[in-house]
Amino acid sequence: MYVENFKNKKEENFDNQEDYSDDDPQDQSAKNVLLHWQAPEYEIYEKSRKWYLYALLLLAVIVAFAVYTESPVMAITFILIGVVGYIFVNRTPRILDFLITHDGIIAGRDLYEFDNMIAFWIFYEPGQVKVISLHMKNKIMPFVHIPIHDEDPLEIRRILLEYVPEIKQEPSIVDTFERFLGI
Repeated sequence: MYVENFKNKKEENFDNQEDYSDDDPQDQSAKNVLLHWQAPEYEIYEKSRKWYLYALLLLAVIVAFAVYTESPVMAITFILIGVVGYIFVNRTPRILDFLITHDGIIAGRDLYEFDNMIAFWIFYEPGQVKVISLHMKNKIMPFVHIPIHDEDPLEIRRILLEYVPEIKQEPSIVDTFERFLGI
């Protein structure tokens, strides 16, 4: 059932999403799908005019400081950071396919294999945080967050426990800072 739904959704989304190649992890693991859902690649937080005003004020202070200290490179850099930041916070997230298979978790075109996972934890606060946090063996990116969206966290937990241990994690300073700033 999940494989049929996955293939139908893939055909529907083909025109709207990236081209899929023969080495796509979704194609390779479609026969082993235990659970499939779609979700935005990241959560969208509503930003008020006040939020934008504070961000603009902070940026203006930094640029003014750069001009005052006669550092045009710093001024230009922070102006560019402001422009890129504005574009990033106002872009619409892509809708990705997420699959749990016998091999691992597929997020879009990335496969996170169970063999490369140390543990997982589900952060679930309805209306706020709904993510699977994967503790990976990778030193550069030790934690990967997968959005749950409207899926049943108990079902996800039940499936994942068959392949990888559950170890409680605390939100990192970066996670807390992102939630505080609404980015």
